[in-house]
Amino acid sequence: MDNAATNYNSIFKQDLFKGQTIIVTGGGSGIGRCIASELASLGAHTVLIGRSLEKLETTSAEIVEDGGSVSFHRLDIRDEEAVRETVAVIVKEQGQIHGLVNNAGGQYPSPASMIKKRGFNAVVETNVTGGFLMSREVFLQSMSKKKQGAIVNIVADMWRGMPGMAHSGVARAGMQNLTKSLAVEWASAGVRVNAVAPGWIASSGFDAYDSSFISSMFSLMTQNNLARRLGTEAEVSAQVTFLLSPAAAFTTGQCIGVDGGAPLYTQLLPVPDHRNMKEFQGFHRYQKPKSLRTWEESQ
Repeated sequence: MDNAATNYNSIFKQDLFKGQTIIVTGGGSGIGRCIASELASLGAHTVLIGRSLEKLETTSAEIVEDGGSVSFHRLDIRDEEAVRETVAVIVKEQGQIHGLVNNAGGQYPSPASMIKKRGFNAVVETNVTGGFLMSREVFLQSMSKKKQGAIVNIVADMWRGMPGMAHSGVARAGMQNLTKSLAVEWASAGVRVNAVAPGWIASSGFDAYDSSFISSMFSLMTQNNLARRLGTEAEVSAQVTFLLSPAAAFTTGQCIGVDGGAPLYTQLLPVPDHRNMKEFQGFHRYQKPKSLRTWEESQ
């Protein structure tokens, strides 16, 4: 491990989510794994959702080892009936769902002219349709009945488009718009809906891309944001945790960027290289992605 701590070093108070059940989709790896670990460290019973049984089992075992409460369900969130049945099981087992983090997603780099319909639809269904289905079922089966709840959707820094990943840009923008619509429609049920838009985060997700592609991007990523570095999983998790917490009781329909100010970066007034925006690393089990380690060693 890169961090020698023995438990999650959250800035939030102990037992903040004690007695609450919070679902994290894509909770077996990357940013989702970090979010699930922080929520569990704060007393939540965290429910992991994902397609890889191995990743779910590994992350679940980590949370248990750290003293947290966790369960998991293998699920393709694009499968409407499976989503409905899984949420029903969670409600039956836990009684109430207090929070949902729609973190599951995926995309691949490609020029728009080369994206096939099947690939385009797969990205949209994973990043938008799946999040919608999870939100709808959690709302109908629990939150609307209990008149409370918080949903956080993970989108992306897509404010200037996503050339090279047009399908993902469409999907993330759609999810951000859905966030606003659901915030209005579900407000009277006491349900808050917000989004977090990560920028370039040093997560295991980097290793899903071709090594030559991602390694060529690292220097550009660090040069094109105001912080002049990559973000951490824990910095994303902290924003998610805030939006799920009582401190965000008057915040809904919003999207918070965790991107080092990348959308503001411009060559008209370039920010000199610096190391003054120190990173926050609260995740004791964090490990740098292999591709990032390889790139750093080559510099």
